[in-house]
Amino acid sequence: MKNYYIIDFDSTFTQVEALDELARISLDGHPDQEKIYNEIEHYTNLAMEGKISFRESLAGRVSLLQANKTHLNKLITHLKKRVSKSFDRNREFFKQNADTAWIVSGGFKEFITPVVSPYGIKKENIYANTFKFDEEGNIIGYDETNPLSDEGGKVKLLKELKIEGTIYGIGDGYSDFQLKESGLIEKFFAYTENISRQSVTDKADHVTPSFDEFLYVNDLPRAISYPKNRILCLIVGQVPEISAHILKRDGLSIRVKETLEEKYVKDVGLLLLGPDVAISDDQLSRADKLKTIGFLGDIKGHVNKNICSEKGIVVFDDKKNKIRNAEYIPRRMAEFINNGDTDQSRNFPNLILPKKIKGHRLLHIHKNVPGIMAQLNNVYAENNINIISQFLMTRGDIGYAVTDIEADYNRGLLKQLKQIDQTIKFRILYK
Repeated sequence: MKNYYIIDFDSTFTQVEALDELARISLDGHPDQEKIYNEIEHYTNLAMEGKISFRESLAGRVSLLQANKTHLNKLITHLKKRVSKSFDRNREFFKQNADTAWIVSGGFKEFITPVVSPYGIKKENIYANTFKFDEEGNIIGYDETNPLSDEGGKVKLLKELKIEGTIYGIGDGYSDFQLKESGLIEKFFAYTENISRQSVTDKADHVTPSFDEFLYVNDLPRAISYPKNRILCLIVGQVPEISAHILKRDGLSIRVKETLEEKYVKDVGLLLLGPDVAISDDQLSRADKLKTIGFLGDIKGHVNKNICSEKGIVVFDDKKNKIRNAEYIPRRMAEFINNGDTDQSRNFPNLILPKKIKGHRLLHIHKNVPGIMAQLNNVYAENNINIISQFLMTRGDIGYAVTDIEADYNRGLLKQLKQIDQTIKFRILYK
């Protein structure tokens, strides 16, 4: 039995609702632009929350658009720039699953097809509505015989298609949940990277804040090694909003707190601290998942740098307490998480790595004692690993070895690397 992936378009594959965006384009300069746009947006939200029928919402929105083919061309250009980040970085998945990754949407083929086709999604696997045009190219309606134009349209379509396989549904709206409710799909994943509707998430089999998360929980090939939405980032104390924005934009799970609450100590992955915050040695020693700390000022007297080094926690601060801290420090933290860079770290060897990862990047933090690199490379040799590139730097008691290898290897390799004597932390990156 094949696995099929039924994926919504608006606010799922793309970050926005396409008809709402089309309205902004077609109504540009109209005296009642905001009023009409708000009406269209209202129709969208009512349908997505299951408060009115989809047909009622669709008819209401189309009648208000005042759009033509010229506006559609502008919309397509806009939508190509607004593909959801986690879908964009997982292009390879769609190429490898071209026969079973389908777009099923209440939107319109006229703008969906040119946006999703470059990802390897076949035109015959794109199911959506179609517009009706007059002789001047103005949108005057839609094909009302298409099941996707009606209430429960996705359910009606799948009943007609009679797919033989295991079907997973991914979407943000009520019409996506209806597939699960009908019994036609195995699991429904409520997609919340762009918008979260409680009426939908409450009924989902799994809430997925990114496509990476969907691929991860289903053990499918993905572009990044671990979904960033699963990495807890605590922002503690007096930290400017721009700092939180930089890390939130990176897809991390953000919590903003006045203090480091005990319930977060064992799970926190990143800590960004204001200059008024101090972390106790006891808390730090128990923060086993903590990878990096950013401090907006001089960390001395606030966080024990020696414990950080012993636990393989990379520290970024700025002793000069410059204004740039609000942006500079969180960006350094993100570069470490995403690429392995330790440049300008307070306690680690300063290493700037190539941005493009060919294959997988293995980050090995260890105590700086003789023979570690020999042990590492013996493990690679025993597993017939082709090393693409390798970097090693030391600083005091810390050694930091970064090895890029081809992606085709036995997973037992990772266990062997973690078990090498004097290993402090091990992490894998790929993207």
